[in-house]
Amino acid sequence: MIVRLRGEVIENNGGTVVIDCQGVGYEVQVPMTTSYSLPVGAISELYVRHVVREDDESLYGFVSKSDRDVFDLLRSVKGCGPKISLAVISDLGNSGTIETVTAQDTKGLTRVSGVGPRLAERIIVELKEKVVHIGLEARAVARQRDEQNSDDDLVQALVALGYRRSDIASVADAAKDESDELGEQLKVALRKLR
Repeated sequence: MIVRLRGEVIENNGGTVVIDCQGVGYEVQVPMTTSYSLPVGAISELYVRHVVREDDESLYGFVSKSDRDVFDLLRSVKGCGPKISLAVISDLGNSGTIETVTAQDTKGLTRVSGVGPRLAERIIVELKEKVVHIGLEARAVARQRDEQNSDDDLVQALVALGYRRSDIASVADAAKDESDELGEQLKVALRKLR
């Protein structure tokens, strides 16, 4: 089963992208929001769900595991197949889907093409407890990503070289005091760490 793809985006046709992974092109259906963030020529990574049916075999891709988890939860609801699940995530987004289900907003769900009042009710009843857990996980991942992005270039470079954050904080500060140029800061920091 295919669960993750990393490669160059060679086609982007709105809701469908083709990713070249080591010479093999995989056609992946993605939410529109994901499609906008995958320009042709970019190296991208998608978390994938491989859906096999008796008459079809398709890949559905997402930029995060939590998006894929919400997709899987939606698919677990009777009457909510992969295309409708993808439409919900395309229209509402991951966090919007979680908020809509948590708020028990049936009108919000029925705005999605293919979701009628009965299906909206069923989605809310079956998923309102389950989406809370995914929402908490997604917030924790986003918080961790924000902390990593708040690091300056010197700290990121040292972490990429294998040093632990706890070991480099004071060294990075000292290196910044000695120079304003990143290359010089890196040399000074590496000298101090040796």
